[in-house]
Amino acid sequence: MSDIVSAAVAALQEKLSGDAFDGSAKFEIEGEGAIVIDSDGVRASDEDTDVTLSADVETFQSILDGELNPTAAFMSGKLTVDGDMGAAMRLGSVLA
Repeated sequence: MSDIVSAAVAALQEKLSGDAFDGSAKFEIEGEGAIVIDSDGVRASDEDTDVTLSADVETFQSILDGELNPTAAFMSGKLTVDGDMGAAMRLGSVLA
């Protein structure tokens, strides 16, 4: 597991603050790996989920840091979404 994925798992765990995510989502970070968020928490994994969000390292980091709104990233083409848009929107509200 890359250092970027490890740091992202920790950052997402902190953002969730122990709350369970309703559904399942996967972040694919180009060239680094994937992170799954579901009712069990956050972990490095590449399993199937309700929705997959893909972005490069810089975009993903900007979203985590709160510098880039996930919806704005999607609208500008920096973030791609494949699957359940409702799950993506719920995740976006968690990350905001």
